[in-house]
Amino acid sequence: MAISRIKATDPAHRRGVLLGNPGGPGGPGLQMALLGHAAPALTTRYDTIGMDPRFVGRSTPINCRWKTDTFIRSAGPNRHTFDESVALMKELAAGCARGNRDLLPYATTRNTARDMDVIRAALGERKLSYYGVSYGTYLGAVYTQMFGARADRIVLDSAVDPDVYGPGLFSKNAPALTAALKHWAGWAASHDKEYGLGGTTAEVLATVDRINQAATRRPLRVGAYRIDSHVVPYLLFVRLYDDSEKAYAGFAAEVRVLADAARGASVTVPPSLKETFDGLFTGSGATEDRAGTPIICADRAASRDPETYFRDIQAHRADEPLFGPMTRDITPCAFWPTAPVEPTTTVRNDVPVLMVGADGDPATPYPGQQAMHRALTGSRLLTLPGTFRHGLCLAAGNSCIDTAVERYLVGGTLPNDDAACDTSANAAG
Repeated sequence: MAISRIKATDPAHRRGVLLGNPGGPGGPGLQMALLGHAAPALTTRYDTIGMDPRFVGRSTPINCRWKTDTFIRSAGPNRHTFDESVALMKELAAGCARGNRDLLPYATTRNTARDMDVIRAALGERKLSYYGVSYGTYLGAVYTQMFGARADRIVLDSAVDPDVYGPGLFSKNAPALTAALKHWAGWAASHDKEYGLGGTTAEVLATVDRINQAATRRPLRVGAYRIDSHVVPYLLFVRLYDDSEKAYAGFAAEVRVLADAARGASVTVPPSLKETFDGLFTGSGATEDRAGTPIICADRAASRDPETYFRDIQAHRADEPLFGPMTRDITPCAFWPTAPVEPTTTVRNDVPVLMVGADGDPATPYPGQQAMHRALTGSRLLTLPGTFRHGLCLAAGNSCIDTAVERYLVGGTLPNDDAACDTSANAAG
C-alpha cells in the first residue's frame, strides 16, 4: 500500500494525523497529504496523510483490462441500444476478472477502512482524523461505524447516500442532473451572443435535446470520433460538477461544437474534450472508474437479471428522458464473477462529524446527503444553497464552509446546529 505523509510543522502543538480520501471509488489519494497547502493552519497541528487505497494507483493494483475509462454509458433510446449496453458490461466484467478473480472479493470499503486503522496503529496514534469527499464520505462513515472509538475529527464533503451507494450509486441522480443542466442553460442563455445556443433557458435545453436526438439517429462526427446516444448524456454529466463561470464557459463551448456536429457541420475535437474522448474510446485516460468498479461490486450485490434494469429505465423514460437511461443503466456488477463476502455496512452511529454539501450537487444529490446526516446522528450539516457543484471544502471558495472546517479540525468546534452558508461569502471569480 502506497502512503504519503507531510509532518506537522509545529511539533509542540501537533494534534495527530489527518488522513484524506478524494473519492471515486478508485481515486488515488497520495496527493491528499497536500491538504495543508490549501489550509495552512492544518500543517501546524497535523501530519497530513495520503494513501492510494488497496488495489488502486501505486498500491498493488487490480488492473481491469478495458478499452474505455468508464462503465458509465446511457442505455440509449430502445431495446437494441440497451442490449448493446448489456454486451459492453459483460465485456468489462470479464476484463476485471482476468488475472484478478482471487482478489476481487477483498476490494471492499470495509477492508479499506481496516487499512486506515492499520495506518493509524502503525503511526502510533490513538485516534485518526479524516477528510473525505464524495465516495470518501462513505469510506469515512464506514470507518466511524467499524472503528468509532478511534475516530477523532471527521469531515465529510458532498456525502453519498449510505443506503444507495453500490452498483446503483447513480440511480437517483437524474433529477439533480436535470436541475444542474437547467441552471447551466440559464447561464448559457445569458451568454447567447458568445455561444449561440439559445436566448432563453428553454431554447438552450432544446439545443441539448436536438444534439441527443441527432446522436440517437446517427452518431455525430466530431473529428475522428463517432458520438452516439450512449455517450452524449455522459459528456453532459461530467461537465456538471462545477458551476463556476470558467467551467460553465468551457461547457458552453463544447456544447456549441456538438450542436454544430448535430446539424452536419464539419467539426474538430475541442482540446478540452480530447482526453475525455481518448479515454472513452481507447481507455488511455484516467483509470479511476476501472479501479473503482471492483470496490462497487464487492460492496453490495447487484441484480444479475438485465430485465430488471430495462424495466426500470422504461418506467422512468417519461420523467427522466435524458439522464435516466444513463443513471439507471446496467453495470459490470451484473456480470461480476464473485459475490460480496461481507454484508453491506449499515451506517448508524452518533460519532461527531462535520458534513458540508451543496443543495444542487449533481453527483451526490442533496436528499442522499441528508440521508447520511440522519444516519450519523452526531453530525452537523452545513449547506451551500443554490449551488450546483460537487466538492466544497477548499474548492468552492466559500469562507463560511472553509472557516467551519478549519475551526473544527484545528479547534474541535462543531457548529451548534445545522446551518446554511451565505453564498455571498464565495470568493470573487
